[in-house]
Amino acid sequence: MKIGFDTSQTGKNKAGCGFFADTLLCSLAAQDLRNEYFLYPVFGDFFFDPDWASSTRKIPKDRFSVITPAKALLAAKEFWNRPPADFEARLGDPDLIHANNFYCPTFLRRARLIYTLYDLSFLVCPEWSTEENRARCFQGVFNASVHADWILAISRFTRDHFLNIFPHYPPERVTVVHPASRFADPPVPPGPRPHARLAPGRFWLHVGSLEPRKNQLNLLKAYARLRGEGESDYPLVFAGGKGWLVDDLEEKAEALGLKGNTLFLGYVGDGTLAWLYENCFAFVYPPFFEGFGLPVLEAMGFGAAVITSAVASLPEVAGDAALLVEPQDVQGLFTAMRRLQREEGLRRTLQEEGRARSRKFSWERTAAEVRSLYEEVRNRPRLFAD
Repeated sequence: MKIGFDTSQTGKNKAGCGFFADTLLCSLAAQDLRNEYFLYPVFGDFFFDPDWASSTRKIPKDRFSVITPAKALLAAKEFWNRPPADFEARLGDPDLIHANNFYCPTFLRRARLIYTLYDLSFLVCPEWSTEENRARCFQGVFNASVHADWILAISRFTRDHFLNIFPHYPPERVTVVHPASRFADPPVPPGPRPHARLAPGRFWLHVGSLEPRKNQLNLLKAYARLRGEGESDYPLVFAGGKGWLVDDLEEKAEALGLKGNTLFLGYVGDGTLAWLYENCFAFVYPPFFEGFGLPVLEAMGFGAAVITSAVASLPEVAGDAALLVEPQDVQGLFTAMRRLQREEGLRRTLQEEGRARSRKFSWERTAAEVRSLYEEVRNRPRLFAD
């Protein structure tokens, strides 16, 4: 089988969607000895990496080749929005295309289309995102609901949410495939300590892009109260690049009296992130909404005690191995952090249970499930045939 695979977000500074596509592709390459893969570093016009030639994932094996019918942004817009007569031929005549960046092709005539669905947060609370991002994400998911032959949802929560919004789509063609921690297999060794102020076991950690949906402001408020009441003198570390609509988080931290007590590291590499996960006192991740919540699994895999939200997909990921709080409840978040500071036995229990929980998810199993899905989709009739 010839499989077209969207690698457009696997380059530098990748976030959730990019990590999913990147780790899935590497896991498929490790176990699929039969199929041929065409990698598309330019896929649609929702996302364009100008450094795609050097930054996106390549697989140095004979059955994996890179195809780029359009190498520049304007050419990509033309190719994907007004496709030529030989559109699929220029993509390698794949039997199946797997889309991973919210863009959904609508001009396929022969190839089957699998669409990875991460979340529908842009519908739940529009102010969490920019107008352009909302419009593009909705267009992609809507097009998938009327063009994709199969939807790959990364959680049961995301599957149910999609079917509630788009009830016309056949539920038997929406399959849940959980991702896993990219740090687990092969293990990623921790790098050096990223900052002189950080001592092992003596800092709180949050990982994620700085954006409204991640709820960093409420975390700052809970942490300010924790310090104000003398419960903790550990610094709070933020590891993650700027997303959107949050340009003043450091100023807000200072306004809460936290100058010198918070550390914003920006986007960090895997070695640095591994050190942070392994050495934090606890990991605090209270987003308002998630389609999965990979940082929770990543932190658990390194033995971090975890506090996370009791909403959306996060209970599905964390199970009973974390303290769950309502994300809008600053008091509840403060109380959970205070419990970990006061109750060392609870923290140790969560560390052990988190490690066990993280082992229930693996990229080897995920890749095997995706390979099986590829075979099923190829052998089924197209859902939206002309």
